[in-house]
Amino acid sequence: QVQLVESGGGLVQPGGSLRLSCTASGSRTNIYTMAWYRQAPGKQRELVAAITSGGSTNYADSVKGRFAISRDNAKNTAYLQMNSLKPEDTAVYSCNAGRYSVDLKTLLTNWGWGQGTQVTVSS
Repeated sequence: QVQLVESGGGLVQPGGSLRLSCTASGSRTNIYTMAWYRQAPGKQRELVAAITSGGSTNYADSVKGRFAISRDNAKNTAYLQMNSLKPEDTAVYSCNAGRYSVDLKTLLTNWGWGQGTQVTVSS
């Protein structure tokens, strides 16, 4: 199992930026895919972005061109840079580590979840 700790959430105005961080500890820290999910009130959790240990990525259509996922394998940390934020981006963002499908759209084996961090986009 992998332990994940997120940071970087907060309140930002529309059009602003935030960067989320997710640091992993435990076993298999260098081989898993890391991903960010979000869940807004009354909505299902959705995959926002995923990145393999080799740097391949996948993004939800709603965030393409605005969000960027990256990782520093030496620090066991993944990042989500969020730009041009919109009120509809408001949600609890959670980090995941696991094994994913080849297209990075489906979680096949879960190895851990973070506790979640709140992102609120409002004027």
